[in-house]
Amino acid sequence: MALMGLLMATATALATVGSVRVAHHRASSAADLSALAAAKLALIDPEGACRRASELAAENDVELTKCEITDDIADVWTALPISLPLLGPRTVQGRSRAGSTVWTPD
Repeated sequence: MALMGLLMATATALATVGSVRVAHHRASSAADLSALAAAKLALIDPEGACRRASELAAENDVELTKCEITDDIADVWTALPISLPLLGPRTVQGRSRAGSTVWTPD
């Protein structure tokens, strides 16, 4: 009986760690995509850049919590609420920074 309890506790712990890792990857990937989209529009339409980043985050089921445009650099923060066994609701965060590249011929 004790061995079964230990196995269940171990399985629950591994499932929890796996869930957190997957959620972190989702939040980080959404932040990366949102930052790239915002950086593309940063110089042309700074307000529209954050709006587009928010739309893209929402399409990935992640909330955009903060977006800052500085010159041609976009800083994006995302959040993904998750529910963990025994721990309850938590929020996993992601952050990314992207800028436009300027090509100059040699």
